[in-house]
Amino acid sequence: MNRLLTVVFALVISLPLAANLAGADGADPAAENRELAAWKDGVTAWFSDHFGFRSMLVRWYGESRLIGLGVSPSAAVVAGRDGWFFYADDKAVEDYSNTELLTDEAIANWREALLRARNWLDARRIAYVFTIAPDKHAIYPEAFPATIGRVHDLSRSDQLFSAVQDTGMAVDPRPALFAAKAHERIYQRTDTHWNDRGVFVAYQQIVNAVRVRVPSTPPAWTRQDFTPIERVVDGMDLAGMMGLTRVLRELNLPLIPRRPRRARVVEPAGAKPTAEEGRLVTELDDPSLPRAVIFRDSFVSPLVPFLSEHFRRAVYLWQNDFDTAEVLKEQPDVVIQEIVGRHLYGFIPSPELVPR
Repeated sequence: MNRLLTVVFALVISLPLAANLAGADGADPAAENRELAAWKDGVTAWFSDHFGFRSMLVRWYGESRLIGLGVSPSAAVVAGRDGWFFYADDKAVEDYSNTELLTDEAIANWREALLRARNWLDARRIAYVFTIAPDKHAIYPEAFPATIGRVHDLSRSDQLFSAVQDTGMAVDPRPALFAAKAHERIYQRTDTHWNDRGVFVAYQQIVNAVRVRVPSTPPAWTRQDFTPIERVVDGMDLAGMMGLTRVLRELNLPLIPRRPRRARVVEPAGAKPTAEEGRLVTELDDPSLPRAVIFRDSFVSPLVPFLSEHFRRAVYLWQNDFDTAEVLKEQPDVVIQEIVGRHLYGFIPSPELVPR
């Protein structure tokens, strides 16, 4: 019996090598030759890319951990309850548990940065809207694993919104999102982000705030302007982090517009509106519409098709810091600044970037 087990074990561990030699991974032989020619610098990368049955072994490992043991196979993903998954990196778990509140000095620094941006824009007759996109764990805390508790009831987002509530610049989408959550799912189960239903709620809040400051902005579209559908798709970004994209499935809940969207991406050429580009520009042929600059992160990517319908030119910049040079170059009517809640743990604004 021991001999049989030894033979079986040897066969199993030799399968990847046999697959490589046989070309079972489907790699291009010419590409392999080029890579092997640079063996000294590239052999490790080549082996990782061409390891026989790699994707299958990764999937087996992921399934055994998640299905067999009930734990996430990736340190970047938290397996929640009832098929929900949450992002664990980038201080997301600390943000869920409210591990450490902002100090008085940090709050004062944030307030000064936002007020300096607002005042600088006011002097140039440019409107300003600031918002914090809630992480999924902030809207669906009940789906987070019970093994992770909360240190404080108050979050950093709570602190920052409270610190600037008297300024009139901040938009807190959470109350509207909680209301929407009561009758439909508004975040993806296998993705870090909100779905179209949640995006639409945040979009309405932002556009309504912009209209108060820039009345020429058209009203937000209504739900009657969209057809809600359901579509089963492969697992999304969190599933991919676990190597389980084709194992976990997602019921996607897109909103299909009933009237054509007119805004088009002009930079980079050919990019989709939802592309995660460092600089993405949309335009709409209507000189009566205002212009916008939007400082953002990935949570704005699915918002782009919605927001762009309200601006003749919208420049989306992937950065947390306010950038006066970009504003001066674009001469917008409004600046929107968004940051996802968990980034309040890692990002420290720099008030000195904005002149007094």
